[in-house]
Amino acid sequence: MVVLVSGFVDVTFVVKTEVTKFQKFHEEWHEHLRELVQQMSKLPKSCTTNQDEQNTKLLIQKVISHINEYYRVKSLAAKNDILYIFSAPWSNSLERSLYWIAGWRPTTAFHIIYSECGIHLESHITNILNRFRNSDLADLSPNQLTRFSELQCETIQRENNITEQLSDWQDSANDIIENIDKKMETLVGILERADEVRLNTLHNLVHLLTPQQLLEFLIAATQLLFGIRSWGINHDNQRVKGSDVSVLKF
Repeated sequence: MVVLVSGFVDVTFVVKTEVTKFQKFHEEWHEHLRELVQQMSKLPKSCTTNQDEQNTKLLIQKVISHINEYYRVKSLAAKNDILYIFSAPWSNSLERSLYWIAGWRPTTAFHIIYSECGIHLESHITNILNRFRNSDLADLSPNQLTRFSELQCETIQRENNITEQLSDWQDSANDIIENIDKKMETLVGILERADEVRLNTLHNLVHLLTPQQLLEFLIAATQLLFGIRSWGINHDNQRVKGSDVSVLKF
């Protein structure tokens, strides 16, 4: 729906409609991701048959496609209102405190894998001493570890470069009003590069890890996402309740 005002298109209404659509999309996207995670959790811990491996690969492909779709829609919404994307009203206060350029920090993926490696190493110590392979994240090959380290260094460098670009953008705030359109376009570009690093990190891990390792990583990453989201929502709700009580006392 487009509103006409004295023969002109009400651009404000169009933009507001588009960004509101993204907020609804974000909520629905999260719900579908939760469903996919539940399906992943039901898969066998190790693929003992070809059918198990095919089912794992198929579900992983669905999750990756779901994530790709999120960034496609996010990019369109950012072009309509980049500041709305940065403000992220669909997120809670904890989530926003952890954001790096309107999203998760790419190097978080490596920290998750390191953490999962530690957990599996402790639980599989006997198998490891007996040279029994578990095919999980504690069983990364020397080649995988080398490439993993290279990817982490590359990602850190790209993160730092984009952080510097955002810093330069913020340092030039004195001329933001005079060149508002250009400044917003620049900010859109910074976000696009940040999202590109996020997606590239995920896609590189898809090629680096085995299906079983990737499955474990995706489950761990999404559980962290849901845990942060749940805790943040509860915290914000408690704060609102506390404010209501203070108002009533006053």
